Formats: sequence, C-alpha cells, structure tokens
Amino acid sequence: MTAYPDLETYRRSLFDREDELLAGIMPAAVARGMPDISVNAETGQALNLLARLIGARRILEFGTLAGYSGIWLARALPPGGLLVTNEFEPLHAEIAGENFRRAGVEERVRIVLGSALDVQPELAEYGPYDLVFIDTGKEIYCDALDFALEHTRPGGLILGDNTDCFGQGNEELEPDHPAYGIQVFNQRIATEKRLQSMIIPVGSWLSVSRVLENPE
Repeated sequence: MTAYPDLETYRRSLFDREDELLAGIMPAAVARGMPDISVNAETGQALNLLARLIGARRILEFGTLAGYSGIWLARALPPGGLLVTNEFEPLHAEIAGENFRRAGVEERVRIVLGSALDVQPELAEYGPYDLVFIDTGKEIYCDALDFALEHTRPGGLILGDNTDCFGQGNEELEPDHPAYGIQVFNQRIATEKRLQSMIIPVGSWLSVSRVLENPE
C-alpha cells in the first residue's frame, strides 16, 4: 500500500483525476493570456456527480472561463439536456467554444456573452434550472444567488465556488476586499430559509444548497 504524507494528499490521489482533454485546457488557455483560475479536477468531479445525482437536465453556469467546469457539467447531462453558461470576456467565450467542440458537447451548450447582470432576461428564458453553478466575479455572487433562487426548481441545487474566501473566510473582511462578496454569500446561504446548505471542502471549497420545496 502507498503511504501518503497527509490525508489531503491521500484523498486527492483518489479523486483529483481528469482525462487528457481536460488536463490540457487550462495550460493552453493560460498560454493564450487567460488567468489560471479554473476549478480543479476534484471540484469538477464533484460538479459532475452532483448534477448526475439530481438528474439535472437544465444547468446554468455563471462564469465560463475556458469551459473546463462547463465540460464536467455538460458531460453529466442526459440526451436533450442543456448547459447555459454566461461569460463576460469575448476571448474567454471564444476559447470555451473551441473546447466545447473538442469535447463533443457543443450541441448541449449555449454560451451567453455579456455581463451577468445585463443578460439575466436571456438567462431566464432557458429556465427553470435544475442546477446553478456560481463561479463569476466575486462582487456579484449575491446577485447571482438572487437570480438562482428565482429560477431554480424546488429540489434543485445552487452551487458556489471559492467559498473558502481565498483562505480568509474566518477573518473580518472590508467591503473592498476581493473575497468580501463571497463572505456575504456564505452568510446568505447559511441563513436563507429557502435553502438547505453546506460547504464541502473540495478544491477552493464548494457550497451546495438545495432549494426547499416547502420552506418554513
């Protein structure tokens, strides 16, 4: 049996896995000038698993980047399923589109280009959603949550990435701090009566919220 220096390394050795196509996405994207801020393979595995567990047919993603997390989500969809993914930067959307084609999931993906706040009417047209994944500008996490609460079916899931607040979630952050919006988001999902929520410590921490059918 292999010995590991710590439990975190042991866990990741089992579940932090990806195929060759996925492994090449972010290095190629970074070489074209994109920031290296995608979810890791462990989080991708979790996204795929959660989408399959609830039988998701309609998924919304805030923050396409290079399409890495979107491929994990799109692969979880059954025939006829749809991933709607929103991206602000045209270059990111272009690269993501290329990666969706390479992954063979292009027909089940719609990229909606523009500010998440500006394109909400278009995003609403594709709903209601079974799962919403929030991984966009941290200052608008709560805006994305408000939209998700109105457009996710009862029993569906709302997920949020980076909920460790870049390792500073336990600190008292100022409103101008990059992670402040996530800290407020975490407080919101912890107290929102329409949700049952938990944070799973995979990757940069993934929040998982179930939309309740009969909130108290």
